[in-house]
Amino acid sequence: MAALAFTHQNLLQFTPKLTPSKPKLKPKRTKTKLSIQTITTSPQASFTDQFVLQLADSLEDSLLSSLPLQKLRDNSSETLLSTQWPSRKDESFRFTDTSFIKNSDIKPISHPPKSITFLDVSRDTQFKSFDFFDGFLVDSSYDSSNLPDGVYVGSLLKLSSERILKRVCEFLGDFEWGDLFWSVNGLGAPDLMVVYVPEGCRIEIPIYLKYISVEAGDEGSKKMPLSNPRVFVLVEKGGEVGIVEEFVGKEGSQCYWTNSVLEVVVGEGGKVSHSYVQKQSLSAAHIKWTSVRQESTSTYELVEVSTGGKLSRHNVHVQQVGSDTVTELTTFHLCVGDQTQDLHSRIVLDHPRGYSQQLHKCIVGHSSGQAVFDGNVKVNRYAQQTDAGQLTRSLLLEPRATVNLKPNLQIIADDVKCSHGAAISDLEDSQLFYFQARGIDLETARRALVFSFGAEVIDRLPYSFVQKQVKDHVKELLQSTRKSSS
Repeated sequence: MAALAFTHQNLLQFTPKLTPSKPKLKPKRTKTKLSIQTITTSPQASFTDQFVLQLADSLEDSLLSSLPLQKLRDNSSETLLSTQWPSRKDESFRFTDTSFIKNSDIKPISHPPKSITFLDVSRDTQFKSFDFFDGFLVDSSYDSSNLPDGVYVGSLLKLSSERILKRVCEFLGDFEWGDLFWSVNGLGAPDLMVVYVPEGCRIEIPIYLKYISVEAGDEGSKKMPLSNPRVFVLVEKGGEVGIVEEFVGKEGSQCYWTNSVLEVVVGEGGKVSHSYVQKQSLSAAHIKWTSVRQESTSTYELVEVSTGGKLSRHNVHVQQVGSDTVTELTTFHLCVGDQTQDLHSRIVLDHPRGYSQQLHKCIVGHSSGQAVFDGNVKVNRYAQQTDAGQLTRSLLLEPRATVNLKPNLQIIADDVKCSHGAAISDLEDSQLFYFQARGIDLETARRALVFSFGAEVIDRLPYSFVQKQVKDHVKELLQSTRKSSS
């Protein structure tokens, strides 16, 4: 009789062997021999992407051991072992091609630059900044003595307060929605910058974080240095702080990969005002995660302007874990070259009387440019009397410019006020005619309308010096686009 074999990846192989006796006058029972063999199959061999495994090994080799970060690194390393590099077959990367990164020679940066002119870094800002060079927090020009008592802003490795350390470790890395890039940062972050605001404390001056990419490959080369800056913000009950993040690189079209993570926890009645400006090289890769946890009656406000990167992707996840919570996301993306500007956002409302408003605007001014928006707002069963709105508007200035929009509003609660909308267009003839009828030439009219489209978001930046920098930068980019197309 033929042998039957059952193979299961749970590591058991079962093979019954049946041996019949010789035929006689009386039937005789057959003797059955059963053999069970244990198969040792490595989960790593079954699930691991070899490219991801090599990347993880290079990240581990590039850093010194750090006890405060060890749990984060261990969890991230374990996650990477079962994570594939994202492809266009994955729904969340359906319109975002990451092969540009994968096909490069990725080199994790193991130390900060040896020589830096610090005065050149912060001179163009009204406030002194905390400076990250290639992902490493260096001795900053920020005067911490002006901060209120109980506030800590600095490296986790230099944190002496056991109480603050314990509070940070309660939340650090506790996030189930992260993807491969979240885990790459968790494994490769050389340090963690902590912003801690105690109960009832309001910080008047914003915490200015400036990320400077120094090490880079030349345009057209395969070299891609990788940096993994990570920041954790914890605002206790009734606290308030402003966070400004600015990402820049050296002049020119140099190639590098910035893979950044910001975690924010806002306590009951607290408020975080977050400004995020991304203007890195047009040959760079910029991947960013922003994870926000909001307790009851808290407020989180994000204003974002993103113009740089050959590939730029911002993942925003906001979880409202208390009632009467306010979330506002206002974003503007600009493509002036062969770029992909991608925003993936997710807002989850679980409690009554939550409020969320999202406005996303993008301009694609190049025939090879692409913008992606995937916005998800989920109103769960107990989030009654929720007020949630989402609007995305896109302006295409070239015939082959592309935008892919996926607004998504999931409502399970039945007592809510929710809305969403999406619009894609070029400049309207009626608007241009309005200007021309008042003696304004066509080119000036187009210039004014295009800039004002993005200025609606820029004007919401809470600090005037940031507004001015961003407006000048956007005007310069739009001017260069017009020259190249003419």
